[in-house]
Amino acid sequence: MTSSPTDPVRARRQRISSLVLIANRIGYLLYALAIALFVMAFAFGFNGVLVTLVTISLVVGSILLAPAIVLGYAVKAAEREDRERGL
Repeated sequence: MTSSPTDPVRARRQRISSLVLIANRIGYLLYALAIALFVMAFAFGFNGVLVTLVTISLVVGSILLAPAIVLGYAVKAAEREDRERGL
């Protein structure tokens, strides 16, 4: 494995890192939306629409965040290991 910018392993890690960043941002945004919707539901009464939107926001945010967090740590660990090995 070489450390050139055309290294396929590093290029793939970079693509994964970019996707992880996007998934993290969207996931946390959906969590923030769920919190805002919950506050609105609390203030205006827990009607079916707001409860459904809170639930959907939490589920989709969790689906995005769970693998994104794991993959983010994996990419960081692989890069750290390459640096320690001098690659």
